Amino acid sequence: MASEEIYANLGINKNVFDFSEKIIAELKERFEKIDEVAEYNQLKVIRAMQKNRVSETHFESSSGYGYNDSGRDTLEAVYADIFNTEDALVRPNLVCGTHALNVALSGNLRPGDELLSISGKPYDTLEEVIGIRESRGSLKEYGVTYAQVDLKEDGSFDFQKIKESVNGRTKLVAIQRSKGYQTRPTLSVRAIGEAVKFIKDIDKDLIVMVDNCYGEFVDTVEPSDFGADMIVGSLIKNPGGGLAPIGGYIAGTRACIENAAFRLTTPGLGKEVGATLGITKSLFQGLFMAPVVTSCALKGAVFAANIYEKLGFKVVPNGSEPRHDIIQAVEFGRPEGVIEFCKGIQAAAPVDSYVTPEPWEMPGYDADVIMAAGAFVQGSSIELSADGPIKEPYAVYFQGGLTWYHAKFGIMMSLQKLVDAGIVNL
Repeated sequence: MASEEIYANLGINKNVFDFSEKIIAELKERFEKIDEVAEYNQLKVIRAMQKNRVSETHFESSSGYGYNDSGRDTLEAVYADIFNTEDALVRPNLVCGTHALNVALSGNLRPGDELLSISGKPYDTLEEVIGIRESRGSLKEYGVTYAQVDLKEDGSFDFQKIKESVNGRTKLVAIQRSKGYQTRPTLSVRAIGEAVKFIKDIDKDLIVMVDNCYGEFVDTVEPSDFGADMIVGSLIKNPGGGLAPIGGYIAGTRACIENAAFRLTTPGLGKEVGATLGITKSLFQGLFMAPVVTSCALKGAVFAANIYEKLGFKVVPNGSEPRHDIIQAVEFGRPEGVIEFCKGIQAAAPVDSYVTPEPWEMPGYDADVIMAAGAFVQGSSIELSADGPIKEPYAVYFQGGLTWYHAKFGIMMSLQKLVDAGIVNL
């Protein structure tokens, strides 16, 4: 155990240190279970890499059109094996998770089709993609309609309303695994699997797409193991392992991936083009590291939940329930709590620790947002980060940590800032 002295040198006082160490001592068994999942997923990744005969030649760069990029094609085969799908699209020119979701949706929907979300309101940045909030180039502009079924109060799927909402125009059913900027429970893979089966029983031809962001490698199974036609995510979240500098992935049926590829590049070319510009090695190595990095982020989330639950704040998920993603929500009920928490995360960063985060009018959101992330990759939320909209219920969303020790320090520093501001008393 690191000494109290080194933490004191970093600004953590004795009360915060002692309170935190007491919490950690109670989490040993929980952390062991997280390590068991990480071990299983690590072996799953290695098996997929070995099956596809990954070699040093696959780390070579391609430029221009990117024809015959064997490293890119092999990486996509590895992703398909890990996620148990027919095919995958893993590209640096999928610039973020929202872009990957847009490509998956727009590639598989046509004018007159309806998109049905069965997990309630989607993440804020998708509202303009869909056309819930007006934006140029939205699906709405191209004649795609949108319908929504909210989750029940307990966070479960409302199967009766889902059945009533499916109609002759329904083409694609979307499920968001993680909570986004909501304080609802994250959906478990098995709950998603039940919903996929329910949808397929209504109409086997309906496409089911799962926004898998923040959920990869948290469990030993993924939504695609239960029949989801597409799962979509960002490489600067879990599957990039902190080493991917950019990128996103779509894994799913061959038909869905081909449609998405034609939207990402151009009809007729699809997956055949797309240079990797020398980052393939980072994508492979990040994927290799991802199970362990995700486990470190999970430990940080569990630690945060137990810290703030003990202090009387509402936390989602709570300190003892199962985890289905790496995000931890803490409700403070006032903006000062969100702001001070984020200041603490920023102060614990290896990069830009001297910067003070402030709320700002961030594109794609309907309220000012504060973000704290002293990251090696801009916007990487598998690295230690926290953010939240400055609106009711004034909740902060914490995620990431490339190592458990950094996640631990970040949470301790967030608590220190709240103590210093008089918001928390120990």
